Amino acid sequence: MKQSVLHTKIYAVRHGETLWNLCGKQQGHADSPLSERGIAQAEALAQSLSGRNISAIYSSDLGRAVQTAEIIAARLELDVQTDARLRERHLGVLQEISKTQFAQSHPEESRMYNSGDPDYIIPGGESARQRYERCVSCIQELAVRHHGQNILIVAHGGTLSSLFYRTLQLSLETPRRFMVPNAALNCVDISPHGDWTLELWGEVSPLFRIEEKV
Repeated sequence: MKQSVLHTKIYAVRHGETLWNLCGKQQGHADSPLSERGIAQAEALAQSLSGRNISAIYSSDLGRAVQTAEIIAARLELDVQTDARLRERHLGVLQEISKTQFAQSHPEESRMYNSGDPDYIIPGGESARQRYERCVSCIQELAVRHHGQNILIVAHGGTLSSLFYRTLQLSLETPRRFMVPNAALNCVDISPHGDWTLELWGEVSPLFRIEEKV
């Protein structure tokens, strides 16, 4: 009898809405707690994940991701394991201010940041390519570790963008033409041969029922 080939299913979500998301401050490796709506988003997401046979939860070690992961983990009765490689891009001098303020105080750096060059390193921070390489390396490692299982990754918009680019084998120079909503559900299937297949992206239906509550 031919043996079935077991794949790893990676469910991946961006953290819930934060206070800095609301006011336009850039976070990077800096941090902001979840807003009231962000907490409700995480709770709704936890409910939608309860029937998906998740065996492990991994999170960026930044507070907003951990807070989201812990809300989900409480419902799924799992522990949260953190990994710094799942962090957002380090935004250096852009962190803790808005993009408008950045353009005013660092006009040339703002132009370079918005150019889409994946190798541009923001002062005090890192490049999009550096973020991509550490995030993808981490996800590949987790896929091997959890061969044949379903796992959840709670991280950031940049982390999930890296997952999307790797799955569709897009060049990092390709402009981003997709959204990464807070707390939306995404899923990638990874085969034992290293083939990545996008199964779900940007599923926000669990959030609709919380709109009037917060």
